[in-house]
Amino acid sequence: MFSPRIFGTSAMGPFRMFDELSRMRRNMDRLMETFQGRPAYAPGAGVFPAINVSEDDGHYFLRAELPGVAVKDLEMTATGKNLTISGERKLAEEDASARYHRREREGGRFSRALAMPRDIDADRIEARMANGILTLRVPKAESAKPRRIAIGN
Repeated sequence: MFSPRIFGTSAMGPFRMFDELSRMRRNMDRLMETFQGRPAYAPGAGVFPAINVSEDDGHYFLRAELPGVAVKDLEMTATGKNLTISGERKLAEEDASARYHRREREGGRFSRALAMPRDIDADRIEARMANGILTLRVPKAESAKPRRIAIGN
């Protein structure tokens, strides 16, 4: 059953619903893995990359954890109020005879699509990468910015 907290009135209210849906998906995945004979929990498994989204009056700010991903292996697109971050995390080749005791790091292609609460100005998005963190500064479209309304006499 859905938790009533996902329908809160905080600034991140719409994103809480997706957090709840992600939690439910992980629980269902664990349940299905139990029936399929695989480990019920694989550390490190989940949505990649992990992303935080915040906002102020004029911008949305996205911070994505992308350790081991080169800038040349990233692609970002934006339309309307949607952003997509995709790319490839390449892992170093290992000896074919290696016997793993633990294997949590995964490589390969990934893609994350995010819908912002309001339209964005795709032409003015700024992106930078530092220490494995991709930071996007996403201007809100003029129509999405709050307007002060003057009251006449």
